[in-house]
Amino acid sequence: MEKLSKRELIAIIVSSSLGAGIYGIVKNMAQAAGPGPAIMAWAFSAVGILLLVLCLNNLSQKRPDLDGGIFSYAGAGFGKIGEFLAGWSYWLAAWMGNIAFATMLMSTLGTYFPSFGNGQNIQSIIVSIALCWGLAFLVNLGIKTASVINAIGTIFKIVPLIIFAIVAVLAFKTPIFTADFWGRAIHNGVVSGSSFSQVNAALMTIIWVFMGIEGASIMSSRAQSRKEAEQATIIGFIFLVLIYMVISILPYGTLSRASLANLKQPAIASVLQHLVGSWGAFFINIGLMISSFISWLSWTMLPAETTNILAKDRVLPAFWGKQNSKQAPTSSLFIVAALQTIVLISLLFTSDAYTFVYSLCAASILIAYIFVCCYQIKYSWERKEKMQLVIGILALSFQLVCALLAGFKQVLMVSLTFIPGLAVYYESVREDNRKLNKNEKLVFILVLIFCIFAIWILFPGK
Repeated sequence: MEKLSKRELIAIIVSSSLGAGIYGIVKNMAQAAGPGPAIMAWAFSAVGILLLVLCLNNLSQKRPDLDGGIFSYAGAGFGKIGEFLAGWSYWLAAWMGNIAFATMLMSTLGTYFPSFGNGQNIQSIIVSIALCWGLAFLVNLGIKTASVINAIGTIFKIVPLIIFAIVAVLAFKTPIFTADFWGRAIHNGVVSGSSFSQVNAALMTIIWVFMGIEGASIMSSRAQSRKEAEQATIIGFIFLVLIYMVISILPYGTLSRASLANLKQPAIASVLQHLVGSWGAFFINIGLMISSFISWLSWTMLPAETTNILAKDRVLPAFWGKQNSKQAPTSSLFIVAALQTIVLISLLFTSDAYTFVYSLCAASILIAYIFVCCYQIKYSWERKEKMQLVIGILALSFQLVCALLAGFKQVLMVSLTFIPGLAVYYESVREDNRKLNKNEKLVFILVLIFCIFAIWILFPGK
C-alpha cells in the first residue's frame, strides 16, 4: 500500500476544509452575525473543534489497532451498526460537499461566461457532471497520484487568500468595524437580536468550513506513521483557525455588515473588487476556481476511502470496497459519481442550492463527530482517565449544541437517508452469513421511528 507523508496529509486536511466555503464565508457570516457575535462564534467553535481534534488524537494514540479513523472508533464502541451509522453520515457529507463545490464553481464561471448563469442551469449541470466523472477516473488511477496533485494545488489556492488578507488589513477602518459591533441594527437579509441568536445562526456555517479537519484520521491507514497523522491534524487545525478568522472578520472593517450580507458570491471577490478594483475580483475568482477543483479532488478521495474501510470491516457489501490494481476503490468512486449526477440534475429545480447543500453536509458530519465523542467518553470511563473523560464530555456537548440549536431541521432531513442506508447494511449482514442481533434490530426500529418523526416535523406547516 502506498504511504502518504505528513506534508501530504496536511495538504489533504487543509484542501478538504479550505474549499469554496471560505470564498463565501464573508457573506454567510455577515448574514448571521455582527462583528462581536461573529468573534464569539469563532472562539466557541474553535474550542469545540479543538476538543474534537484532541479526541481523535487520543483515540489514535490509544487504539493504534483501529485503522479506520472515526468509523472504527464507532465500531469499537458500539458495534458494526455504530460503525455503519458514523460511516454512512460521513460518506454522505463528503460526496454532497462536492455538489456545493460544483455550484460555487459554476456560479463563478458565470461571472465571465453568462451562459453558466447562477451555476444551476443546464450548461452548468452538464459541466459539473463531466467534472464529477473526470475526477472519479483520476482518483481511480491511484490515491497517491491524486494526493500529489492535491498537495501542489493547495499551495496555489492559499496565495489569493493571503493577498486578500493583506489588502483587508491595509484597508481596515475601526469606525466601520465598531459601527454595529453587536449586530443589533435591523437590515434586510441579516440576523439581528441577541448575541446568542447571532452566534447560533453562525454555527452551521463554521461547521461547514471546518469539514475535513478529520481528514488525516480517515487516511491514517495510509500514513507513514500514526504519529504523523496526529501532527498533521493539529497543524492543519491551527492553520485553518487563523485563516478562517482573518478572512471572515477583517471585512467587517471594510464595508458595512448590510453591504457584506448582500454581496454577490463569491463574496471575498466582491470585497476585493471594492477595495482595489476589478483585477481583485478576477484574481480571487481564479483562486476560487482552483480551490473548488482541488477541494473537489480531495472530497472525491475521502468518500471513496470511507466506503473502502466500511466494506473491509463488513458493514457494507464487499462490492463497495472493490479495488483495482492501483488499490483505488473503483466501485465506490463510480457509485458516488452516479449519485452526484442525480443530485446535480435535481438542482435544476432547486433555489439557493449552495446554502441548502452545505447545511446538509454540516448536519451529516455532526452525526459522525458525535460518535467519536461518545467513544472517547466510553473508552476514558472504562480506563478511568479523568482528563480524557472531561475532554470527551465537553466535545460531545459542543456537537450536540450545534446539532440541536443550529441544525436540527437539517439533522432531521439527513436522518431520512438512513432508510435506504439500512437496506444496504442489511445486505452486508446477509453477505456475512449472519442475522441481525438484538442491538441492530433495536437501532433499526429507533431509526425508523425517528424518520417517521422527521417526516411529520418537516411536513409543510409543522
